Amino acid sequence: MSSSVVAITRPLTAVILAAGQGTRMRSALPKVLHTIGGKPLVRHVIDTALAVHAGRPILVHGHGSELLRQALADIDMQWAEQREQLGTGHAVMQTLSLLPADGDVIVLYGDVPMLTAATLQRMQEAARSADLVLLTVELEDPTGYGRIVRDAAGGIAGIVEHKDASAAQRAIREINTGIMLASARRLRAWLPQLRNDNSQREYYLTDIVALAANEGLRVAAVHPANPCEVMGVNDRVQLAELERYYQQREARRLMTQGVTLRDPARFDLRGSLDCGRDIIIDVNVVIEGHVTLGDNVVIGPNTVLRDSRIGAGTVVQPNCVIDQAEVGANAIIGPFARIRPETRLADDVHIGNFVEVKKSTIAQGSKVNHLSYIGDTEIGTGVNVGAGTITCNYDGANKHRTIIEDDVHIGSDTQLVAPVRIGRGATVGAGTTVFKDVAPGKLVINRKEQREIDGWQRPVKKK
Repeated sequence: MSSSVVAITRPLTAVILAAGQGTRMRSALPKVLHTIGGKPLVRHVIDTALAVHAGRPILVHGHGSELLRQALADIDMQWAEQREQLGTGHAVMQTLSLLPADGDVIVLYGDVPMLTAATLQRMQEAARSADLVLLTVELEDPTGYGRIVRDAAGGIAGIVEHKDASAAQRAIREINTGIMLASARRLRAWLPQLRNDNSQREYYLTDIVALAANEGLRVAAVHPANPCEVMGVNDRVQLAELERYYQQREARRLMTQGVTLRDPARFDLRGSLDCGRDIIIDVNVVIEGHVTLGDNVVIGPNTVLRDSRIGAGTVVQPNCVIDQAEVGANAIIGPFARIRPETRLADDVHIGNFVEVKKSTIAQGSKVNHLSYIGDTEIGTGVNVGAGTITCNYDGANKHRTIIEDDVHIGSDTQLVAPVRIGRGATVGAGTTVFKDVAPGKLVINRKEQREIDGWQRPVKKK
């Protein structure tokens, strides 16, 4: 979807057909709610329509209506129900009471998600000199698709569905995608004339092409830049194929913006990514939700970033998960670190291997480098947390906070039983369980006495 689409002054309404069950998906979820790039198929279509300034799209719904309404509740849309599945023409008929009195109408499909705004804009431009605009494409194997029938002068005379086509017509490679644009006034006149006298007993929307030709009106064809734009999803194989196409397209877009992807084929964007300059992203990185990367960020392999912001110069080592968190500049994260929601890491923070941080703030220059859990905690500047440290923040019913002030050193294998405060400059000895506040500058230890027992023998297994 292009953000540089120029608005066409003629008003446009998008009719999106999304009433089918999608039985070949073998799923309880409506087909159009399956995702590509982490976004439902129908949402891709709606976003593209909105990108060309189509006001209040009309969604034709049927199977799974309640799930559709829940998934699209945040969009200002119009809803038209198709109770019986009697063809594409019948589906558009259900919108007659919602169509505007003037302007153009474009018919889209909720299971054709890769159409670009640039292609729709070209259809709008073609409508300035044509009465009906079709989106067509030539395929090596057009089996199953309606064929574009042209007259002796090369003009479009009609569309014949594959099931109804003769042998000569089936040899035609130019096919109808089903996507078309016409004025609302003409569409209102054509829809009541559709008949279902065909082998499927369905009302074909494509029959309006013949109606337009019989009236001597001009029918124009526009072709997409890539045939994948008009590929539909009928089963999970096609869903996976379009997922790969989408990811390759997004990878190319990011690389043209200056992002280094070590292997574009092993990168997944399931949301949106805002990047600074000189970003390096290694293999098998998954981006979910909205992620922002500052200049010179390096993301190591096998990492998941979700709804997070990473500051300039930060290095995320391999095998990390950063989820709904903010990381400052020049930080080092990982390897094998998990940064959980509501975590705020300042500049120059180090989070090392097998460290989990949850709902905590860690101030500039502090380090938690090894095998530790930090939860519901506020850590000041210049703090060093030793290996194996655990904040005991949950008492079985409620969460409690731990506060570690500036310049504190926490020894290895320490338990901090919240609520507790460690004063500025204090030191906690290794192996200590802290369950009372520690005064600034103090050393706290509570180790047990070490003894050696003579004559002790290690137990052995019975033979």
